[in-house]
Amino acid sequence: MKVELVQWPSEEQRLSQLRRDEVPRLVLVPEGLAPPLTSDVLEDWIRLPAPDDDIRSRVRVLTDRASGVQESRVPDLDENGLLRVSGRWVSLPPVEHRLMVVLLDRYRAVVSRDALARAGWPEGIPGRNVLDVHIVRLRRRLAPLGLAIRTVRSRGYLLEEGTVDLSVGA
Repeated sequence: MKVELVQWPSEEQRLSQLRRDEVPRLVLVPEGLAPPLTSDVLEDWIRLPAPDDDIRSRVRVLTDRASGVQESRVPDLDENGLLRVSGRWVSLPPVEHRLMVVLLDRYRAVVSRDALARAGWPEGIPGRNVLDVHIVRLRRRLAPLGLAIRTVRSRGYLLEEGTVDLSVGA
């Protein structure tokens, strides 16, 4: 399936139609403008100017999502904080459970620090580094499951498949 490149905001109507048609799309956002909000895994955005390699990489990820190549390894999180992936599992404490809910809602897409902070601490984040500490803990818990949380500079965090690290916690 082909990924469509959409100029923001000049092609807003086209973007709406592509969303309705469930066509994978990469939104090209000019510097200084806010990107469109979405939770659709078939949509991502990139700030311009961007290197061609970055654009090709985002298109490749969207293509994989659309084709369902990696659907068999989609993590499952239950209401009790039990995260399962490919026959492995880990139990998450309450704050990390709330963070994981948001990361899974945008699996393989960037989640802003602000969105994570609001989810983890609905009454207000207790301090600047608290989110960082919980992301580090969550990364350690996820490594044995073959999941990784990547930092996307100036944007937030991205949950995706990593390598299975059986040495963590051993």
